Amino acid sequence: MSEMQGVLVIGGGIAGMQASLDLADQGFTVYLVERNPSIGGRMAQLDKTFPTLDCASCIMTPKMVDVGRHPNIKMLIYSEITKISRAGKKFKVKVLRKPRYVDETKCIGCGICAQHCPIEIPNEFDEGLGLRKAVYVPFPQAVPLIYTIDKDNCIECGLCEKVCGAEAVDPNQEPEEVELEVGAIIVATGYNLFDSRKKEEYGYGIYDNVITGLELERLLSASGPTGGHVLRPSDGKIPKKVAFLQCVGSRDEKVGNQYCSRVCCMYATKEAELVKEHVPGTETTIFYMDIRAFGKGYEEFYIRAEKEFGIKYVKGRVAEILEDTASKNLLIRAENIESGELIEEEVDMVILCAGLVPALTDEMRKILPLPIDDYGFITTAHPKIDPVSTSLKGVFTAGVAEGPKDIPDTVAQASAAAMKASIVAKG
Repeated sequence: MSEMQGVLVIGGGIAGMQASLDLADQGFTVYLVERNPSIGGRMAQLDKTFPTLDCASCIMTPKMVDVGRHPNIKMLIYSEITKISRAGKKFKVKVLRKPRYVDETKCIGCGICAQHCPIEIPNEFDEGLGLRKAVYVPFPQAVPLIYTIDKDNCIECGLCEKVCGAEAVDPNQEPEEVELEVGAIIVATGYNLFDSRKKEEYGYGIYDNVITGLELERLLSASGPTGGHVLRPSDGKIPKKVAFLQCVGSRDEKVGNQYCSRVCCMYATKEAELVKEHVPGTETTIFYMDIRAFGKGYEEFYIRAEKEFGIKYVKGRVAEILEDTASKNLLIRAENIESGELIEEEVDMVILCAGLVPALTDEMRKILPLPIDDYGFITTAHPKIDPVSTSLKGVFTAGVAEGPKDIPDTVAQASAAAMKASIVAKG
């Protein structure tokens, strides 16, 4: 019988975790590389998932724990891949483990260091809406639950080292290079949100009360910066009229993204329902181009939102948003395409349903020359009959790295990629 080779999984989001678990359960050694201090990816930032409105953390956290505890999964967290080269049927991989300045073998995740840290900066996990310390974990359920010192913002006061009973703080820690040899690679690098600042007519980054859907997710989350209360960023007041704008950075020739991001219609509907649950009586309006409710239970979810929750749907793209400088309220100008009516509506908050763009970096493509389409998504051997194999033998992809998709499709594709990789890695 051939010797089973290891498999490299790039990206620790839901796709990377699912692929890693499927391979590890078959007996393969999996090297899971994640550039952030914790696994979890974008799904960890969500409050609920559509169409069932299940708690995202309730789904994610057990899977994260399974990954962290699996004996066949070697997690290389807070790490970057620096080189991949082919050696016959195998790949040689160099990974740079960035210094946390905290000894992973000693840190017990108690958080005393963060309690005494005097520095507060915007928290990336909360999309900048909340604050974190210079020594931090990204979120309470982080895996591994090990603190990281942000040297770019640390003032070297030494308080964290003084109060750490486990003596885990190591200010002299250096980067470490790890060399791996694997038989197959799965690329699950996920996505970023479209930069809504490129749509200047919507005022994102200019008007305080124009935020993205992901920022709203953090406001809705009980572990978020407002403890789950929906509050306007400008003054902390509870909004009574909220508008959602669809297709921000999707299906838009002006910004060069002509594709549909697939999830925006449903996550706008989900968030509109959650806003009404958090703040009963709130008026919610969704401005849309087309409602694309393609998944299992999605059409029913959309119908329920309109009939039971009273969410108003207006077919038409918003032309511009203006701000009342005194009240910080927002004036929306749009056209109802179905009625031909011109709309001017004043609201308290606007949520931009930004599309998905690939997180695969140019640096990563230099290391692993993956084929990509016009928008930066990884192209596969055949979109219908082989949607996980790339043109590089032994290299597979899963999740939004391949193209926009929802969580169920991401998980299914991750399992398919794991199966394909297992065939190659068996040697």
